[in-house]
Amino acid sequence: MKSATKYIHAGSHPDPSTGAIMTPVYQTSTYVQEAPGVNKGYEYARSQNPTRTALEEALAVIENGKFGLAFSSGVAATDAVIKLLNPGDEVICANDMYGGTYRLFTKVFERFGIVFRYVDTTSAANVEAAVTPKTKLIWLETPTNPLMNITDIASVAAISKAHKLILVVDNTFASPALQNPLDLGADIVMHSATKYLGGHSDVIQGALVMNDVELRDKLYFIQKSCGAVPGPMDCFLVLRGIKTLGVRMKAHCENGKRIAHWLKDHPKVSKVYWPGFEDHAGYAVASKQMKGFGGMISFELKNDSVEEAKRVLSSTHLFSLAESLGGVESLINHPASMTHASIPREERIKNGLSDSLIRLSVGIEDADDLVEDLAKAIG
Repeated sequence: MKSATKYIHAGSHPDPSTGAIMTPVYQTSTYVQEAPGVNKGYEYARSQNPTRTALEEALAVIENGKFGLAFSSGVAATDAVIKLLNPGDEVICANDMYGGTYRLFTKVFERFGIVFRYVDTTSAANVEAAVTPKTKLIWLETPTNPLMNITDIASVAAISKAHKLILVVDNTFASPALQNPLDLGADIVMHSATKYLGGHSDVIQGALVMNDVELRDKLYFIQKSCGAVPGPMDCFLVLRGIKTLGVRMKAHCENGKRIAHWLKDHPKVSKVYWPGFEDHAGYAVASKQMKGFGGMISFELKNDSVEEAKRVLSSTHLFSLAESLGGVESLINHPASMTHASIPREERIKNGLSDSLIRLSVGIEDADDLVEDLAKAIG
């Protein structure tokens, strides 16, 4: 089945009682049982919900996986994965990552004795060198947030399998429309479904997809036992969003390319971070493992001052100053004070995230209007 068809029909089955083409929102907390222990597959809504079941089926289909699990947020999905580990276990992860993930790792799980080793994962050799007898899991973002670094998933997967580790890929920036990490050897794919999967900035949700039934059972136990599950209306909204994922991502990619090249040619812009440029260090890998380069872009001004960056950030009209990404509307963001403020400044600077970096989530508005908006703001 082709992707465009898959996004529309995955997880969707006409309601057997009414024929409704859209999955109903099963707004219930519990289910009547015919006798003790005899039910229709549903007992209590923290454990199962038919709307969530449909979404989890869809998540698996669009990521070319066998099992999907939905969570109350992307961070909740990440939290569930790390709960597979024990005190003393070690995790290798990228030194450029979403600030909320970094905060969860350093402020929550380090207190329980889990060790996180941050390396430049754009080099598989760096990943290999960081493996110790205590390593149990590798956590990747590609493209990374916010510097758009690219990691060769297949190369890291080979390392992971050689050492019998779990490889997790945060696929939020690419979405299943542009990249499918399970096909490249990953064990688990994580999404902040709040972003491109939902696509309309109206829901908070996370997702995990995997092929291994043992992993699925362990993660389902955590999902059920810890309770970070999404409500049925949230599941309905993400199901609805997935139906237009294909056409939206085409528009995000087209607009992203237009904006990236326009910024690169702008006399007041010093650097643009976008993996679609042929001179990007990860271009060859991105071209191999992605179907498009996406609508996420970061850039720096030649006047490398925080004051000038903040002036630009506060001067756009179509690009709304806000956290998050992946909606149909364009957003502009200041990672150092917003999405990545939880990372200590010295760590941000060491990894190349300057105080003046600006991040764009390019929406699907008319590209001419977006260019005009940025042109007025940059001056």
